[in-house]
Amino acid sequence: MHSHTLSGVGLKPEHHEDALACRSEGMWFEVHAENYLVAGGPRVRMLEAIRATHPLSLHGVSLSLASDAAPDAAHLERLGALVQRLEPALVSEHLAWSAWNGISVPDLLAFPRSNDALRRIVSNIDRMQSALGRKVAIENPSHYLRINGHEWDEIGFLKEMVRRTGCGLLLDVNNVYVSSRNLGFDASSYLDDFPAESVMEIHLAGHTVDPALGESLLIDSHDAPIAPEVWRLYRHLVERIGSRPTLIERDGNVPAFDTLLSECHLASTELRRVARGVACDASEIAGQPS
Repeated sequence: MHSHTLSGVGLKPEHHEDALACRSEGMWFEVHAENYLVAGGPRVRMLEAIRATHPLSLHGVSLSLASDAAPDAAHLERLGALVQRLEPALVSEHLAWSAWNGISVPDLLAFPRSNDALRRIVSNIDRMQSALGRKVAIENPSHYLRINGHEWDEIGFLKEMVRRTGCGLLLDVNNVYVSSRNLGFDASSYLDDFPAESVMEIHLAGHTVDPALGESLLIDSHDAPIAPEVWRLYRHLVERIGSRPTLIERDGNVPAFDTLLSECHLASTELRRVARGVACDASEIAGQPS
């Protein structure tokens, strides 16, 4: 990302014209790469137009890097062609699996952090980075239940993955909060241990409670405003690691562009303060009492 990049918005087709007209300082946009893996057409041309005035990031959701097979070669080829055409500022994917034996599922699933899984994921990230000819950022997962068979804690796994591949990390703060509530660990301590030097991008999103289980199970739904608790964790994080490009994600119940822009401006305000070394009251960013 550019040195002046602050916060951005996940771009939806209904907001293309708003994005083209937007001139907010430090603004950038991110799209799910799978929606644009075509040779041409109006959607790709729109991205090219936006790319001419704002940094663009491609966020993958289906390479299934944690599965027991190599990423689909045809998918990687199409992704490589899109990267070459758009020259995005950043490319990212998830530390998760979503395909097995030719069957794809509409979710990003966790896995046992074993030595075998580490070797397989390192190999798959190497394939991705070689195919794209660039460093990619890998996103920390959301967790909904405890899985047996872990040989690594998550932070140690991420650090070793980065060491072996040279990849970067995408730190999703909402994923951390949701996982901490579902599995019962301290989110602030997790963020304190996260390898700051590897963070290329931060994500902020909303979550919901499970319809049947309520507050005992939070869902990383991306269909609600960012919760005050997540804002507070974000402030805690950037005070520690400094300003990093931050994305506001909304994939369901998508509001008007101006509503997303207001959350974006909150994040940018915090990033400016951190860059200046000025302390701020948590209520100013979270909208809640400190």
